[in-house]
Order: sequence, then C-alpha cells, then structure tokens
Amino acid sequence: MERRREDGAVAKVSEPKGAGGDWTEERRRSDEGRSRREGGMERWVGPGGERRSTVNEDTALIRALAVTVSNRASAGVYQDRSGPVLAGLLRAAGCAVDGPLVVPDGEPVAAALRDALAQGYDVVVTTGGTGLTPGDLTPEMTRRVVEREIPGIAEALRSAGAAAGVPSAILSRGVAGVAGRTLIVNLPGSAGGVRDGMAVLAPVLGHAVSQINGGDHVRTDSDARRLLRIA
Repeated sequence: MERRREDGAVAKVSEPKGAGGDWTEERRRSDEGRSRREGGMERWVGPGGERRSTVNEDTALIRALAVTVSNRASAGVYQDRSGPVLAGLLRAAGCAVDGPLVVPDGEPVAAALRDALAQGYDVVVTTGGTGLTPGDLTPEMTRRVVEREIPGIAEALRSAGAAAGVPSAILSRGVAGVAGRTLIVNLPGSAGGVRDGMAVLAPVLGHAVSQINGGDHVRTDSDARRLLRIA
C-alpha cells in the first residue's frame, strides 16, 4: 500500500543496507535459521535444513500493516527492500497484509500508527527508524501511541540479532506494545534485521493477538506435566 502526502509523493522505496542506524546486512545468513521462498511464500528453515512452519491457526484472520519508516525512502531516493520482506514474512505467518506503507520518521509515524488503530488492524509492524541517529524517532513516536509496552518482545528481538552475529543489534531502540486491541512492534530498517525479527515474532504472533483480545494463556506440555506432578 502506498500513500501520497502533502510533503511529497511516496513510492515503494527504502533505505540502503544499514541506513538509519539500524543493524545491517554485514550480518551473516546464520546457521540458526534462514528464510527460503517455497511456492511463493517465505518459510523458515532451520540449521539442519528442516522446515519450520511459522503459521499458527490463531493468525488466520489477523489483519496486519507493514510500515517502512525512512526520510529518504519517503522522498523516493531509495528502493524499498525491508518493507516488502516484512510484508512477505507477515503473509507467511498467516496474516492478511497491507503495505508496505512508506512514511518519513517523526510525527508521520505516530499519525500512521493512529490511523492503523482507527482502521482496526490487529498488528502493525514497522521497519526502520530505531537506531541512534538524531533522525531516528520511531521508538518515541511509538511510545506516544502504545498504552502498554511488551518489553519481552523488544528484548528478544535485540538478543536474536546479537546471537545471529550482529553486535550492533543491541543498539536498536525498537519497542513493542499494545494500543487498544492492536499489537505494534518496531523492527530494524534492514532486510536482514526484519528476517531476524520475524523469526522471533512469527511463532508468538497468534497467541499475542489472542491475548490482546481476551484469549486465555496457552499451556505447554511442560505446564501439563508440572500440574500432574502437583496433583
């Protein structure tokens, strides 16, 4: 999805590798997991080549919006790379996806998030604007909108990037939280950072949205065994 604002035309464009202070593609394609296109869909593939489905039955009706945040991309200077990757991986996780919507950093980010809430999206995932440069304001704009933060998601995203061999992943300031009944998550601005981030987010996406809408906690096999021992 594309939008045209008064401050100029918006094309489907994005930062070059490493732009905007986010962690870059100097990274590896880690043995811990990579994405592979199968039948037009991205699937996560483990270190031994086994296929790991990211699709959860809870995500079947999830409406998701992918947002690329970049001043230069919104001006049409660069081709969008991370946004289409994000949209594809959200679809692979079973979501009905709009976007990528490309916006400049700062106030337009907050406006886009509020507009997404008004449109009733279940999930909004941004890519870009999470670094340390003065123009990286996406976390601040996101905090203006979210009502409850989910620090565990943001911490897991940074940890996954560092574990994948990208030391600068810990410099990402992305946040995650809930606004109304919408889950909002900030990912880095590189395609590699998006892949690493979605590897963390996709397996919990359905459960998170279910809980936000009043669903119960899912008990794992270990939970059941522990309850049997107590009984």
